[in-house]
Amino acid sequence: MMDTQETLRKIKTDLRLSMNGVASAYMRENGMKYKLNFGVEIPRLREIAQTYPADHSLAQALWKEDIRECKLLAAMLQPLDSFYPEIADIWVEQMPTVEVAQHTVLNLFCRLPYASEKAYEWIAREEDMFQVCGYLVLARLFMQGMQPNPRSADEFLDQARTALHGPATVRRAAVAAIQKYQTLDETAGQEGETVLREELGL
Repeated sequence: MMDTQETLRKIKTDLRLSMNGVASAYMRENGMKYKLNFGVEIPRLREIAQTYPADHSLAQALWKEDIRECKLLAAMLQPLDSFYPEIADIWVEQMPTVEVAQHTVLNLFCRLPYASEKAYEWIAREEDMFQVCGYLVLARLFMQGMQPNPRSADEFLDQARTALHGPATVRRAAVAAIQKYQTLDETAGQEGETVLREELGL
């Protein structure tokens, strides 16, 4: 049985064999800055992830690598029960790009038992990436039918109003969350429409 470092080396070999130089160059040209980027497509990363068991030590070791694909695989291989809230905060602090944020939210953050609680905490932070992750988590939770209580809904809409005047990455994530919120029911639909109209003129 391989230890964590041996498994990590094998994964890196898998990534090199799956390298797509064209995709890597395209991402670089479009501003996705990674120390190392093999350009491996998401379906292939999922295939690689399926050949390894979910393992906390491995996921943490992958996350520490300054490599696009390692970060993406970390979220796919991290067990939920050992991913504590303080680790979630550390991952967001170290989040290199919105692309990694989107996939980490999809594969890990939105599935956590404390996902909603963290999302509200993150959207109230000043740092852009915390806000981006918070709104992306809420968008996924609203998609899954999570109905916030009136107080949480008010808090979300209040924070979103401010976010709509923030940097483009935060604004896009907030708009996505509002649009998913609007699908919950008629009241949410009207509330979301009001916010988008008043803040963005949509």
